[in-house]
Amino acid sequence: MAPVTRWQEWASFVLALWLAVSPWLAGYAEHAPATANAAFVGLALALASHFEASFDEVAGEWLNLAAGLWLVGAPFALGFSTVPVAAVNSMVVGGCIVALAVSALGLDKLLWKHRS
Repeated sequence: MAPVTRWQEWASFVLALWLAVSPWLAGYAEHAPATANAAFVGLALALASHFEASFDEVAGEWLNLAAGLWLVGAPFALGFSTVPVAAVNSMVVGGCIVALAVSALGLDKLLWKHRS
């Protein structure tokens, strides 16, 4: 991956780690769907961000984009929209992941045009 987009990978990694442990640190671990979603998606995003160098970088960013969009909608799809801390955490982290993926995809596109 181009060094210019490395910061997005690291930011996604940190957000993913936060998401994975947030049910216990933010105090909503008693809500099973929110906890399972945060732990599973957080660990999956952390692993994907960590190993993204071995993936096609564009495919990795598209996966991050999809995961971020899922996190934004998860409180409603999984029924934890009435648990404010869990819902806000999922939507904010998801929004940040989406923004980072869009940023990385945009930089990749600019770099690709520049190389051509």
